[in-house]
Amino acid sequence: MEIHKLNHRPEIEKNDKLKEAFQQLEKLLNLLRNKELPADIVASLNKEIEALNSNSSPADELRKTIKKKQAKIIELLEKEIKLVPRNYYRNIWLAVGMAAFGLPIGVVFGTSLGNMAYLGLGLPIGMIIGIGVGTAMDKKAYEKGRQLDID
Repeated sequence: MEIHKLNHRPEIEKNDKLKEAFQQLEKLLNLLRNKELPADIVASLNKEIEALNSNSSPADELRKTIKKKQAKIIELLEKEIKLVPRNYYRNIWLAVGMAAFGLPIGVVFGTSLGNMAYLGLGLPIGMIIGIGVGTAMDKKAYEKGRQLDID
């Protein structure tokens, strides 16, 4: 089964942000065409592409729709076949590290030093932990060939 192509529209050339979003999605789809994907994944991708091709929104709405469809495609690929773009896990774990590790560490600093102004001290520590974990997961995905050459 073949992945459908995106319909090129004349308004895309006029808007730089829309053009960039369109080219990024087109690059992602080209990379996916070179991979061996299960038929159900290809069917889901084609459904998303058809919905995007039939969309007749103005340029700003179309850009938002393209971004949403791209995020949905990446989420589908990650859930089903663990195929992710570069730095995917790093970006996810950066926020998780700040929330799950940084805030509790900051609370510990604040309460132990008797000044809650030290709460913010834990955030960069959590960010570093999150980046470290995410980078390790990205490296593992790259070594297993599950990483796409796109940001």
